[in-house]
Amino acid sequence: MEASCRMDKLHEGDSLTFRNAAQMGGDSAKSLVRQQFRSVTYNTCTTRVIQEQPKWSWTLKLAVYGTSLGATLPVGYCTGVVNSPAVHMRAWCQETLLARYNLQLSADALELLWATVVSLFLVGGAVGSMTGASIANRFGRRPAAFICGLLLGLGAICFYACRPLRSVELLCLGRLLVGLAAGLVIACMPMYHSELAALQQRSKLAPLCGLGLTVGVVVAQVFSLQTVLGGPEHWHLALALYGIFVLVCYAPFRCYPESPKWLYIVKGRKVEAAQQLQLLRGYARDSEALQAELRDMEEEARVKSTPSSYAQVLSNPQLRLPLAIVFIYLGGQQLSGINAIFYYSVSIFRRAGLSSQQAEFANLGAGCTNLAAAMLGPILMERFNRRPLMLFSSFFCCVFLFLFAMLLQFIDLYSWFALACIVCIFLYIVVFQFGLGPLPFFIGAELFEVAPRSAAMSLGSVVYWLCNLIIGMAFPTLQSAWGALVFLPCSLTCLLVFMFTLRYVPETRGRDPSEVAPLVADGFKSKRPRH
Repeated sequence: MEASCRMDKLHEGDSLTFRNAAQMGGDSAKSLVRQQFRSVTYNTCTTRVIQEQPKWSWTLKLAVYGTSLGATLPVGYCTGVVNSPAVHMRAWCQETLLARYNLQLSADALELLWATVVSLFLVGGAVGSMTGASIANRFGRRPAAFICGLLLGLGAICFYACRPLRSVELLCLGRLLVGLAAGLVIACMPMYHSELAALQQRSKLAPLCGLGLTVGVVVAQVFSLQTVLGGPEHWHLALALYGIFVLVCYAPFRCYPESPKWLYIVKGRKVEAAQQLQLLRGYARDSEALQAELRDMEEEARVKSTPSSYAQVLSNPQLRLPLAIVFIYLGGQQLSGINAIFYYSVSIFRRAGLSSQQAEFANLGAGCTNLAAAMLGPILMERFNRRPLMLFSSFFCCVFLFLFAMLLQFIDLYSWFALACIVCIFLYIVVFQFGLGPLPFFIGAELFEVAPRSAAMSLGSVVYWLCNLIIGMAFPTLQSAWGALVFLPCSLTCLLVFMFTLRYVPETRGRDPSEVAPLVADGFKSKRPRH
C-alpha cells in the first residue's frame, strides 16, 4: 500500500516538477528525469501499472506481420528472383527486340541492356529512399506502407504481362516500380513497426524487416529454380509470383493502425493517438499505463514536434554520430560481402566438385541456412544487448571472410580447401544474421526521436542502396582483376564496423530514443559507452 501511495503522489504531484526539470536541464537532464520516472514507475509501484503490461493485440500482430509478409518479403523476393532465370531472360530480350524493332543486339549491347534491367531495381531503391521521409511525414506511416504495396502490385502486373505482350519496356518498368517500393520499405517499414510497438515489444518486432527480406530471397530461390518456374516458358510467372503475398496481406489493410507517435507528435491529433494506443496495447480508456505513454509523447512533442528536413538532420551536430552509425551499419552491411557471397556461391560449389544442378541446390541450402539463422533474430534481440551482438557478428564475419578469401585463392593446393570454403560460407552466413543482418535496419528507429527519425532513416536507406549498387557494378570487374582476393575489402569492412561499434555505438536495447540521444549528443567526442 505504501508503494502504491508513492506512485499516486508521483503522478499527481510531481508531474509539474518533472516537466520543469526537463525544461531547465536540457536534453540530458530531461532524459535523466524521464529515466528516473520510469524507474519509479516500474520498480516501485506494485499495483496496476506493473500488472497492466502492453498486450500483443491482434491489431498489432496484423499490422506488423501483414506488412512484413506483404512488403518486406516481396522486396527480398525481387532481389533474388532474377539470378536463376537470367540466361532465359537475356535470350528473350534479344529475341523480342529483334522481332518487334528488327534490332540485332551485339554481345556488349545485350550485356548493357541486362545491366540496365538489374540496376533499375537499385536506382529505384535509392530514389524511393529519398522520397521516404516526405511521404512518411506528410501522409503518415500507414499511407507510406500502402504506397509500398501499391508499387509492388503494379510491378507484379508488369512482370506478368511483359512476356505475353512481348514488351521489354514492361520488364524495365516493373523493375523500376519494385525498386521504388524497396526504397520506401527500407526507409519507412522499420520506423512504422517501431512506432507501433511498445518499448517492451520492440526487441521481438525490430528484426522483422530483415527477416522478411531473407525469407523473400529464399522463396525466390525456390520458385526460380529451372525445374519450377525458372525455365524459358515460365520465368515471367516466377517474377510476378510475389504478387500473391501482396494481395493477401494488403486485403485487410483497412484494419492496419496509424502510428500513435506520428498522430500525437507530428500532427497533434491526440484523441486519435490515444485511440490507436488502446487498440495496439489493449489498454482501457482510463488506464494509467495509457496515460503514462501519452505523457511521454507530450514531453517529446513539447521539445520539437515539426519533422526535420534532410538539411536540418545533416547540419545538426548532435545528430552527426547517430547518423554516422546508421550510415556505417547500413552501408557496411552491403559492403560486407553477403550479396557477393550468394553471387559467387554457385561457382564455389562447382569448384568443390558438385554438378551444376547440385550446385544450384547447394546454393538454395545456403539460402535456407541464411533464413534459419535470421529466424533466431527476434530471440537474440530480446535476450541479448545490441552492442555485443554486433561486435560478435562483425568480428567473426571479418574472420570467416578472410579465411574464405585465402582458401579460395589457394584452393588447388589441397583437395580439402574446397570443402573448407563451403564451411566458411555457411559459418559466415550464420554469424552475419546475429548482428550485421538485422541490426542496421532498425538501429535508426532506436537512435532518433520522432522529429528527425524519418529523414535520418531515409538518408540511411539511400546509403544502403548506393552501396548495393556499388557491389553490383564493381564486384564482377574486381573479381576478374583480383580473383578470390576481392573478398578482402569485404573482410576489412567488417573489421571497421567492429572497431566503430566498439568505440562509438551505445546500447539501445530497452531504452527510449530520448534516453539514447544524450549518449551520442557530443558527436565523435562522445565517451565510449560502458553498457
